[in-house]
Amino acid sequence: MLFTYTDRELDLLARIMRAEALGEGNLGMLMVGNVVANRVLADCLTFKNVNNIRDVIYQKNQFTGASSSLFNAQSTTLEKQLAKRIVRGEYYHPATNALWFYSPTKGASCKQTWYNQDLAGSYKSHCFYNPDPGVCKKIH
Repeated sequence: MLFTYTDRELDLLARIMRAEALGEGNLGMLMVGNVVANRVLADCLTFKNVNNIRDVIYQKNQFTGASSSLFNAQSTTLEKQLAKRIVRGEYYHPATNALWFYSPTKGASCKQTWYNQDLAGSYKSHCFYNPDPGVCKKIH
C-alpha cells in the first residue's frame, strides 16, 4: 500500500478517476489515479500541503472533473477496484511520475512543456507531465 486512506477517500479517488478519464477507458482512469497518488506522496511544489486523497482532489484549481456530474454520482464496484489498484501501488507509463495532466483541444497535440514541466508522454487524449528530476524526491 502506498499510503493510508479511508473508504470515503477510496470512493473519492474512484469518482475523480471516472470524472477525468471515463472516455479513456480503464487504463486512462488508472493513469489519472497515478497523478492523484503522486500528489499525495510528492510533498513538493504546489503539493506541499496536501497529503491525502481528499486534500488532493479538492485542492483549488486542480481537477475540473470535481465539479462534474460524473464526479457527483456514486462510484461503481469496478471503479473502486481500479482505485484499489492505485493505492496498492500500480503505476502506468507515462503517468508513473506525473504530477500533472491535461487534454488539449481536439486536433491539437501535447505541448512539450506545461507549467514549466516536461512532457512524459500521452495516452489517448491526455498529456502527462513530470516534475524535473530531483525536485520531488518522494516520487522520483
